[in-house]
Amino acid sequence: MEFLSREQIIGALQEPFQSYIDKYGIDDIGVFEEEGQDHHCYMGYTIKKEGKTYHVHSPFIKDDSGGLSPAKNEWTIESDEPDSIDRRGFDNIEQALQEL
Repeated sequence: MEFLSREQIIGALQEPFQSYIDKYGIDDIGVFEEEGQDHHCYMGYTIKKEGKTYHVHSPFIKDDSGGLSPAKNEWTIESDEPDSIDRRGFDNIEQALQEL
């Protein structure tokens, strides 16, 4: 399992910002990062589209030096809407973005 630095992961996430904005009609996009339990964290995007905010993320494992490696290739969409249910099981980021 290859571990990359947090900065490398963020750089890879930031690279396609403009293409995602153009292709999926996104109003605003930024990097999402959330600490989990037991050496897990979630990395992905905070996306604003049509007045709604979404967190689209994938799980990562963190090693003792802070390096990150994907835990599995699955993307989840969380909405800031109070009654919304998380949508899970997307195989890639493009598949998840098409659902917004």
